[in-house]
Amino acid sequence: MRLYRSFFLLIFFSSCYTSTQIGMTGAVVDLSSSKVGDEKKARPRNVVLMIGDGMGLNQLSAAMYSTTEPLAMERIKTIGIHKSHSADDLITDSAAGATAFASGVKTNNSYLGLDAAGKKHTSLLRQAGSQGIKTGLVVSSTIVHATPAAFFAYNTNRNAYDSIAADLPDARVDFIVGGGKKYFDRRKDDTLNLITRMREQGYFVTDYFEQDYASWAVPDVPRVAFFTADGDPLPAVNGRDYLPKASADALNFLSRRARKGFFLMIEGSQIDWGGHANDAGYVISEMIDFDRAVRAVLDFAERDGNTLVVITGDHDAGGLTINGGKQGDLVCQFSTVKHTGGCIPVYAYGPGAETFSGIYDNTQIYHKLKKLLLN
Repeated sequence: MRLYRSFFLLIFFSSCYTSTQIGMTGAVVDLSSSKVGDEKKARPRNVVLMIGDGMGLNQLSAAMYSTTEPLAMERIKTIGIHKSHSADDLITDSAAGATAFASGVKTNNSYLGLDAAGKKHTSLLRQAGSQGIKTGLVVSSTIVHATPAAFFAYNTNRNAYDSIAADLPDARVDFIVGGGKKYFDRRKDDTLNLITRMREQGYFVTDYFEQDYASWAVPDVPRVAFFTADGDPLPAVNGRDYLPKASADALNFLSRRARKGFFLMIEGSQIDWGGHANDAGYVISEMIDFDRAVRAVLDFAERDGNTLVVITGDHDAGGLTINGGKQGDLVCQFSTVKHTGGCIPVYAYGPGAETFSGIYDNTQIYHKLKKLLLN
């Protein structure tokens, strides 16, 4: 009997230890309420938030099964899950999803920088800038598209691109790369030339027409804006290749000027567009392009030692499933041309990464980042 009890206790404590270990790597335990001493020890100087628009677990899986080498994201050991719903729908859009990340509030689909009642909330990017922390936005969509817009704009209509563009100069973002030049210098709503206004604020502004981003050397100036397209940038399969380089350029530019650290948001925007098109090849090529940017960021973070990298999606797009095939030749199907309501994985690396394990609301990404970067 005594031997039996010893055996039972050994199994019990072993299972408790295993559960604790699983929680620490991201399955069930929220470690956002760690001790003050631990927070100070783990506090990062810089934060990079990387958003794969429309990137759920199956989008990542499809990319993993389509390459011969491991993805950069496979290097990350701390993983959590966020609940993505918006204030007015179980299924979020990018505007409400990104507003949750940027400002920590649930809002209605199509709203940017506002809560569901229409009240403005200052984004993490704007707060960081006001405290002397350098900021950046790098995207493979237009810079006025829903995800980047949530970090600087206030609007009830995510498609009001002229109005959204007018909010960007006041945000004083230090490094900007993305499409949408026409919303700044050939506007439908008015005759404003926002590029002129940005240059008056000290921006060096250039675009795809003047030079190819692949061969562009970032100048030594206070602020930079590079427009990669007049409207939407091309898909990666059609030759768009700037996201990894722009991500590395942003890190180098901001780190050289960041006496108080930096906050950088990078979006792989067109993963979502592939999902809406029910085009698995489009999804996979955009995922691989996004992962190249992830590699550049993780390499920087490993060298730097003071940079927290958080990678997530705002929602799933298309309901992609992998129904067979083989490595490099998948059989994929989609359940919708819209978004789905599934929970979304969160990957974290660097000082404070353990805070992002567990299951939590998407608004907690803002609150966790703010606590680590600003408080």
